[in-house]
Parts: sequence; C-alpha cells; structure tokens
Amino acid sequence: MNKPTRKIAPPAALLGVERSLSGRFWRAREGDDALAEAHRRDHGLPEIAARLLAARGISREEAPGFLAPTLKAFFPDPSTFIDMDRAAAAIEDAIVSGRKSAVFADYDVDGGTSAAQLVRYFRARGRDLIIYVPDRINEGYGPTPQAFARLKEAGAELVITVDCGATAEAALNAAAELGLDIIVLDHHLMSGPPPKARAVVNPNRIDCRSGHGALTAAGVVLVTLAAVNREARKRGSIGANNLPNPMDNLDLSALGTVCDVAPLTGFNRAIVAQGLKVLAKRANIGLAALARNAGRPDSASVYDLGFILGPRINAGGRIGDASLAARLLSTDDPAEADEIAAQLEDLNIERRKREADMLVEATALALAETHPVVVVGSPRWHPGVIGIAAGRLKDKIGKPVIVLGGVNSDEPAKGSGRSVAGVNLGKAVAAAAQAGIALAGGGHAMAAGLTVEWNRVEALKDFLSEALAPEITAAGDEGRTLAIDALAGLGAIDLSLLDAVDRIGPYGPGHPEPVFALADVTVSYASALKGGEHVRAVLTDARGAKMRAIAWRMGGAPAGDALLARDRPLHVAVKLKRDTYGGGERAEVEIIDVALAT
Repeated sequence: MNKPTRKIAPPAALLGVERSLSGRFWRAREGDDALAEAHRRDHGLPEIAARLLAARGISREEAPGFLAPTLKAFFPDPSTFIDMDRAAAAIEDAIVSGRKSAVFADYDVDGGTSAAQLVRYFRARGRDLIIYVPDRINEGYGPTPQAFARLKEAGAELVITVDCGATAEAALNAAAELGLDIIVLDHHLMSGPPPKARAVVNPNRIDCRSGHGALTAAGVVLVTLAAVNREARKRGSIGANNLPNPMDNLDLSALGTVCDVAPLTGFNRAIVAQGLKVLAKRANIGLAALARNAGRPDSASVYDLGFILGPRINAGGRIGDASLAARLLSTDDPAEADEIAAQLEDLNIERRKREADMLVEATALALAETHPVVVVGSPRWHPGVIGIAAGRLKDKIGKPVIVLGGVNSDEPAKGSGRSVAGVNLGKAVAAAAQAGIALAGGGHAMAAGLTVEWNRVEALKDFLSEALAPEITAAGDEGRTLAIDALAGLGAIDLSLLDAVDRIGPYGPGHPEPVFALADVTVSYASALKGGEHVRAVLTDARGAKMRAIAWRMGGAPAGDALLARDRPLHVAVKLKRDTYGGGERAEVEIIDVALAT
C-alpha cells in the first residue's frame, strides 16, 4: 500500500508579515547552529557573521576560500575555454608583428572595462589599439557590416569584439569578405553554433566546457590576457620576461563584474574582492577622476562600483558619446581624465532627469498591464534610459519587465528587459527573435535587449508571456519573498555590528547583503527628499534608542506614506550602512521594506 504523501508546511511569516506594504512575504533565513559555531571557531568570526555565513549555506570546507577569495585559488586554466588558445595566438601574432588592431566594444560598463583592459595591455607592449564603440541610437547593439567597413578603412586588420559579437553572424560574415580577422570575447547566451571568426571565446558557447558561464566580458578578457602572456612566454617573444600583469587592472575587471550584475561567487568573487584592493590604490587615473567628481575620492566598495562609478561610466553610452567610457578607463593623461570625468558627471545628471520624467509615465502603464511579462514603451522615451527604467519597474511590480523606446514611431523600437529570479528572460527574447517576432534580441537570464517593430509589440507580449508561463508559475511567490537574516534592536546597530557584517563581504548577486528586521519601531521624524522621491526618517524603539534611516524611491508608495504619516508602530526591514557625511563615521540604516505592526 502506498504511503500518503507528506506535505511540507510553508515557512511561517516572520513577525507575521505575510504581505508588507510593498506586497512581500517576510521569511527568516535559517541556518545550521552547529555550522555557525564551527565558522565562529574556525575563523574567529563574530557570532552574527558566523550565523550569516551558515544561513547562506557556506560549508566548513568552502569557508576559507569564501572569506579570503584569492585569484590563485579560483583562476581557471585558460585552455579550458574553447578557442582560447587560438585567440591568444592570434593576439600575440598581432602584437609581435605590429599588425594594426582594433577593439569593438559594447557601450555599457562591461564593454568599456573590457576594452580598457585590452588597450592598456597593448600599450604596455608598445602597440596602439583602435577603439570603436557603436552609437546606441544610430548603430544599436553589436557589430554591423558598416562598422567593420569603417575599421577596415582605418587600416585595421584584426578586430577584437568585447561584450558582443557572439551572435552577430551577418556582421562577421561581412568582415570575412572584407578580409578582416575577428576575435570574439563575449559572455552572452548562445543557442547555436558560433559565427565565422578566427576565434569565438565565450563560456556560454554550447560547446564550451570551462564551467565559467557566470563570467562577464570583463572576466573573459582578464583570462584572455593571462592566456596571451602564457603564449608570449612559450614563444619567448621579445619582452616575455617583463610582460604587463593583467592583475594590475583588476579594478576594471571588478567594475565590469559588479555592474553587469554577475553572481559574486567563485572566480567572480575573487575578481571583485581583489579588484577592490586595486581600486583603493587609485592607480587608474580615470576612475580616480570620476570618484573625485562624485565626492567619494577615497572610498572603494562594491557600492562605489555599482552605484557611484558604474552609472557615470554608463552615462556616455546612454545619452552621450559612447566611447567616453573606454577612453576614460584607458587614458594615462590626467588632463584628459579630468575632462572626460566632468563630461560624464554632466551626462549622468541629464540621464537622471530623463529617467525621472519617463518613469512616471512608464509606471502608470506597467501597473495597468495584465500580462505576466510586462512590456511598455513609447517612441518618445530615450533608448539610453530604458534599461534603468526596466529595473526600477521590475523591482516595483515583481514581474519581468521590458521597456521600449525609440527616436520616432517610424523606426523600430529598442527594448531593454529585466527579469525576476527563476525566469530566463534573455532566452525567451532570443526565441522571439528566432521566431521572427522581434527583429533581434538576446541577453542573460536576468537581462535582455531587443529590437522590435512597434506594430509587433502586442505579439511580443503574447509570445513572451506564453513562453515564460511555466517558469513564472514555477517561481511562484519566490519573487515577492524577502529573506530576513536576523531580528535586531536599534540599540544593537552600531559600527561594531557593521564591522562584523563586513567580515563576510563583498556582497552582491549570489551572496546578498544582509537584511535585518526591526520590530515595533515608530517614526519620530520623517521628510520627503528630492521632490518626494525618497524619504529620510529617524526610527525610535520602545527603549528610546534612535537611528537615522533613508528609504530610497519609496516616495508616493504605501511604504513611504506610512513612514511620513508617523502615526503607528511599524516593522521595518533594513540594510546596515555607514554614514560619513560631514566627517566622522556612524551607523545608519537603509529601509527596503515596511509592514504595519499588528
């Protein structure tokens, strides 16, 4: 007789929060007490850090490499990447012979940091590298036959594409007809055979067995340059005993890794952890100039990479000169660095304004959308800011979102999408392109780009919603679940707790920043900032302890309204932050969710 299936009860809601004011279910992140104690003993960790480590499933064997990730421990053998040896040989041939070469880069941070690593490496070996970055509006994403023709006219014989090219079959065929040699260094998803090229290095090739599909293009370039050094030593090339060290530009690899939202585990984690040490030295004068302009001349953290430097570097490709990023990150001229950094600062301010104006309209359309995959757009929306808007909307409504923009209604729409956990948007967008619904498209599981005719947008909505329905159903409510690491009292939040939490950083995808729940706090002060977009508050508990808090982009939302009302106790989910404004250092919290205390 078959035994009855035993149903596993769902986890209880932490503090009874089954639906917060942003619609999220609060769940306690549980860990093994014995494992936490082992981590505490083995590594001298504070108790809270040990518990956080255990709750993230880091085993006793994994812990040493996780806490102190070294490149030596995680750096892969370059030859495990298919076509890597061919690429290294071709690049070394070009350097030794002086063959005129170019780098064709995507216009985002990953593309800019990838290009800059190559430019610096070539320069260190006495060779110049032409930089070509396509204009987002006029040329779109990736290489085109016209772009390759321009490079051929400029004298290029070898072109290295970075963060693009893996699916550009027509463009690479055109390059072959022109007599151009092409090396592709990419990481985007591929569903078929590689295009015609001298080498296509991509850990997401279906025939690549490297096991490093989570790498960004900046990481792929880092491994490639190590392979070129190995090739130079094997040949005994001139200067082979004094080759440039790719690790000197690890700050660029880390910047590309963080800004492309790659999981901070394994090799990626080592790149970022060690790259932050290089960033702190401020050897890259372009990054140093950018940090000074942003008012953070001495800071070197994941936050600086993702939220301070990254958006400014991206601003050039979004609404300005697409080559600014690669030029800034590769220059050795302080005057040029200061000039470009100032331009990017101005462009970032303009980008924020355009984004804010567009987001109001896009939010209203997204909230009215009934499809499980939300697609909204307008020919009036600037294509340079649609990706940011898609990310904001995805966070707000908890669904995969694609935002479309364009120059006018006569031109095809440019789209940028962001997905939720467990839903592979990039694969579905690529399938829409293969089905002829989109003109072009592809990307990663969590992000995608596409081109589509405006009269095909409804067909795109239907196709994506049907294609992703099983994944959306399987993901269930996971996308609206907020994992809470621990309950905390306001009196316990201080610099020593921040130091303890920092012991198991850096944080990012795959190793999320810890979230603490504050129970039954009241708001003793609150005010709206930046035209009502953000909320600044002071939280108080029953013992009289107080804590400064900031709630980004909660203005006008139920959570922000509850903070500003200051009329009842709240449960608040927060991340810990260091406040250095005005000198000194103190702890404060960033509010990420709010629930009514019952």
